[in-house]
Formats: sequence, structure tokens, C-alpha cells
Amino acid sequence: MKITVLSSKAVKPDYGGGDTPAAAAFVPLTVFDLISFDDYMFGIHAFHPPSPPAAALEAGLARALAEYREWAGRLHAEAATGRRGILLNDAGARLVEAAAADGATLASVMPPQPTPEVRRLHPSGGDGAGELMLVQVTRFACGSLVVGHAMHHAVGDGFAISRFLVAWGQATRGVAIDPVPVHDRTSFFAPRDPPRVEFEHRGAEFKVPREKRKDDDARRSIGGGAGSGGDEVVVRHVRFSREFISELKSRASASSGAPRPYSTAQCLAAHLWRCVTRARGLGGGGGGRRATALHLAVNGRARMSRPPVPEAYTGNLVLWAHPATTARDLLAGALGRAAELVRAAAARVDDAYFRSFIDFASSGAVEEEGLVPPLADPEAAALGADVAVYCLLRVPFYDVDFGGGRQFFYTPGYYPAEGVVYILPPAPLGDGSVEAHVSLFSRAMETFEACCLSIEHHEALLDQ
Repeated sequence: MKITVLSSKAVKPDYGGGDTPAAAAFVPLTVFDLISFDDYMFGIHAFHPPSPPAAALEAGLARALAEYREWAGRLHAEAATGRRGILLNDAGARLVEAAAADGATLASVMPPQPTPEVRRLHPSGGDGAGELMLVQVTRFACGSLVVGHAMHHAVGDGFAISRFLVAWGQATRGVAIDPVPVHDRTSFFAPRDPPRVEFEHRGAEFKVPREKRKDDDARRSIGGGAGSGGDEVVVRHVRFSREFISELKSRASASSGAPRPYSTAQCLAAHLWRCVTRARGLGGGGGGRRATALHLAVNGRARMSRPPVPEAYTGNLVLWAHPATTARDLLAGALGRAAELVRAAAARVDDAYFRSFIDFASSGAVEEEGLVPPLADPEAAALGADVAVYCLLRVPFYDVDFGGGRQFFYTPGYYPAEGVVYILPPAPLGDGSVEAHVSLFSRAMETFEACCLSIEHHEALLDQ
């Protein structure tokens, strides 16, 4: 897939002749922004024709940036305090126009294979200009369009990014941006007086660097990271049919005797956790005694209630649930037991937990003890025996529409990290299927694929 870049420019907010906000306002990052990955998040969105002209996309982007100024700003640290924040200076976002060479059609590259070639469809990010958002619009000979993005995680999480992309589409179509974004990064997350740290956040949201180094050494010793003998990390796209998901949920609920059924997200997370653990060969011998944890991202917009945080909030609002057990117990137990571990751990990350985290992160203990977020490195929690799951089932990526209809395909960009799983929102196929993207060392993929899409095969492997 050869892509030719036609132009690259900075697009600044267009306020439509109205009042321009105060220049260079400084918005401090919240405690949730500061524990997020200090890097870009990538995504690829594909659209059938008709496609809007370049001028309409650029004008829509400028209008959307007027509502979402943070994406046109720059990260900045105050000289006096070192406090990090977003400088709302309207410096702009990067817009790259590109075309598929040699008359290529989108159908000839769909679905894009999970290889490094996919990176040609989105900007690289971090090119030295400090832009917090870069988007690439690639046109194909058939009239189809692919929009790739690189957006800095310190500004917003996946839910916030999807809301901006939806707003860009609305502005391009000439309709009002709805919902109106909520930018308040102060009042929702004020620490309580007096603070009430009711949960242990050391070892969950924070660790000391020395502990992190020990953890990394342990992961390498069991086959992860740099100690993997150079084994390549590969990505597989796995599609679960409506029937498979229904059977998975039925088996999970029946085996646990739970009073209410497990959700699709809980069952898929539990199933993938077990399959990855099996594929890594951790079920027997000394590996069976290894602790394994599932790191599951939890959206605080659905959890915080005092005060509630609107869904249209534009920053980061994610903490992690960490269900854990031994590899042997995970594989020897029924699927329902793993699903219950996932549900119980996620339920504990409630409003009280979010408030306790705010109080702890604002107390000064982090700075005094030199604590760091263990998940600040995207690969840090996803090596060895652990699995990191990003469940995007409720993230509205498929609502993005630039005037020619909603997108028909979405995928995260290709930046594989071993043990990372994305569960994607259902594509508009109407068949009820759900797709997962799984990154593992190549030596583990054959076993993973053998048990992932066959419940019977999976159970048989676990009995071996």
C-alpha cells in the first residue's frame, strides 16, 4: 500500500467571527491526565463514498477546534512550579492530505492487515512541533476515504477522542455540535476537605520506580519483554459472532450460579484472559503458580456521582480494575469464575474509589515518595503473565460521519504491545458480532487461535 502525501498544514480554530477566547490560557492537567500514557493514541476510520471535499473537511476541523480548543493547544510546564498543563494558544492541529498511489481502491486493502504497513494511514505523532492532534485524510481511486488520527493521551481518553471526531463530522456537515463539550478540569476533581483516602493506591495507580524495575525483571525472566529471545509481537483480529457471544455468556452464568447474567464485556475479557494465559504456556508446572492479573480500563463517567461527570467531559477519566489469581486457578476454574473476578474487581472501582484516588493523588504523597504510574508505559503492565484490556464497546466511534454516511470500519493504529487486547465496538454490519485485537508473541499465536474461537476446543485444552 503506497501512500503519497499531498499537503500538510496546521489548522487553527475558526470562531466564525465571534469573540475569540483569551489567548494562551493555561489549563492544568488533572490527576487523571497525569496518570495516563504520555504518548499519542492512534486510530483509523474508513468511509464509503461520497466523500466530502478537502476544503469542507478543513473548515469543519477548524470549527470543531473552536469548541475543543485543547486539541489546538500545546502541552506546557509552568516554570515556577513545574506543573504540567495545556496551553490554549490556538497554535493548531496538523492536517495531512494524502492519496493512495497507483489507482488503488479501498477494497483492495480492506480490511487492512495488522502489520506495520497500516501506519501509513495515520500520522506518526510527535514530529517535534508539539501538536496534540494530527489527522491524515487519505483518498482512494474509488472515492472512499480513510481518516487516521494521532491524538495525545494527556489531553483526553478514548471516549473524549471519539467525541471530538463525532463533533468534527457534525461541523463538516454543517449541523450543531451535540453534545456540547464539557471542559471543566477543576471542579469535578477537587479533593475533599478533609481528604479521605479509603483505599490503597500504592501498587494500583502508583508504584515506586524500584518496584517497577523489579517487576520488569521478573517479566523478562518468564519470557516477556526484552528477554523474549527476539520473538516478534504480532496482532490478530478475532471476530466473535453473535452466537458465540451468546453461548459464552450462557456458559459463564451457568458455571458460576450468579444471580444475574454477565455482560458481553465481562465474558469476553474473562475468555480472552484465559486464552492468552493458556497460549503463554502458564497453566502447568512452575508457570501455574505465577500470579496473573487482568488490567481493565474503567470509565469514570459512568461511575462518579458526587458530583456526576457528564459523558461529554473532554479529559481523561479512567482508572483500572485489577482482577488477579494464579495461572493454574484461572485455567482450572470455570469461565464463570473468571467472569466473576472481572465483575467484582470492576465493581470496586466505584465513586468512592475514584474520590479516594483524587484525595491520595492530591495529597502530596506521590511527589514526596517519588511514586510513578505503573501504566504510564503502555507495555509495562502487559508483559509476562498479565493482560491489559481496553473495552471500547460503548465508545461511539461508529457515530463519526463527515457527510457521506457513518464509517464502516474502525481499528486502533498498529503499535503492538505484547498482552494488550482491544475489544472494539460492534461494526455496523447488523450481525451482532464483536471484534477483538490481540497482541502476543508469534510463538503463542497458534495456541491462542486454536482455543479462542471454539469454546469446546478451549475447554479441551484446559483439561490437558
